[in-house]
Amino acid sequence: MSPRTSATTTTSGAIHTKASKPKSGSKSGSKSSKARKHSATVPKQPAVDLQALKVAIVCDWLTGTGGAERVVLELHKMFPTAPIYTSQYDKNPSIWYGDTWFSDADVRTTWLQRLPKKLKKFLPVLRARAFGRLDLSQYDLVIVSSGAEAKAVKTGPNTTLVWYCHAPTHYYWSHYDDYLKHPGFGAFNPLARIGLLSLVRPLRKWDYATAQNPDFVIANSTHTQSQIKKYYDRDSTVVFPPVDTGRFIPAASTTPQSLRDRFGFVVAGRQTPYKRIDLAVEACSRLNLPLTVIGNGPDHTKLTVMAGQSIRFLTRVSDAEMAHHFNLAKAFIFPNLDDFGITAVEAMSAGTPVVAYQAGGALDYIKEGVTGSFFAKPTAESLMETLRNFNADAYDSELIIKEADQYSTDNFVKNMTSVVQSYMQRTR
Repeated sequence: MSPRTSATTTTSGAIHTKASKPKSGSKSGSKSSKARKHSATVPKQPAVDLQALKVAIVCDWLTGTGGAERVVLELHKMFPTAPIYTSQYDKNPSIWYGDTWFSDADVRTTWLQRLPKKLKKFLPVLRARAFGRLDLSQYDLVIVSSGAEAKAVKTGPNTTLVWYCHAPTHYYWSHYDDYLKHPGFGAFNPLARIGLLSLVRPLRKWDYATAQNPDFVIANSTHTQSQIKKYYDRDSTVVFPPVDTGRFIPAASTTPQSLRDRFGFVVAGRQTPYKRIDLAVEACSRLNLPLTVIGNGPDHTKLTVMAGQSIRFLTRVSDAEMAHHFNLAKAFIFPNLDDFGITAVEAMSAGTPVVAYQAGGALDYIKEGVTGSFFAKPTAESLMETLRNFNADAYDSELIIKEADQYSTDNFVKNMTSVVQSYMQRTR
């Protein structure tokens, strides 16, 4: 119901838009000429009261505490009465760090809720079917937070559909080869490969088609923005995801006053091939540098076997303990290409510089010599070269904290509100 837009958002929230021709076959069709009247030449209209709208939130699943779930949590706080539609929801407080993130939310699941949550990775075709049949045309505004199938929901001509895209669906596009090598299905890996090989062509066609449905697209980084353009031929606006920066700010009574007093390196994340934690373990083992590895996952045994004596593993770490380890480290190692990389920004919030692979979302927030340092190739040798030359004394923790604050939850809410209001004004 609106023109496609080309837009970028700075961390300060400034928005620059340019209308472009709607794609054929999109639902905008009959409404596009009307929406084009709301261009930059029209006198500015009063801001739309988003709270007066009938709003729905949609996400792929709510079964863990990743960056996508944190986006949904902040959207829920922005629109506390909006129902959250998702494929599966795990209410167990233990997965939410002992908290109940969505205990006060109206979470509405699809029929897939009846299936075991551990089967999530087996269900992309079924999720596509479930979301494709979900009719949300009764709402004024639908915000989809998704990197998979949730964008397929149905909306009507009077609904504005906004898609906050975490990434084009990894297993169809940019990470297709990785999924073929490491499907993650254990003993069923051979079957998973056969299934992916046989279904990828029609699923890519379906995924591309559903990516044309949203009226507006928001990307979580400039890297994701370029991927959206590459795989879906859609323009998008960048709004960085929310980072709870406040909980990582060092307490003067418990944290060394300078990076000179800190000790060793830290890496954190789910231990899967995609995260490339093996690079950090190998590099620090070969250099005999202290490294704390936080997290667990299918690669855990492999990592412990390859680790040298300078490596220690912590598999069960709370949010508070995570902040403590970030506060004490000389640097956080971020070894993989990530669409954004919330954990790296969390480390920056602790005043800790980041040693990052020079690609993906890290390009948005790593400033060489200011907030961290890059290594050029995804190899242990490249990382080792950067670690050899790394000097913690050259960094200013207070400046790193200040840089990280641009990605705070407050700024996310401010920027999302501004962008969505601008979208709604153009469709009135």
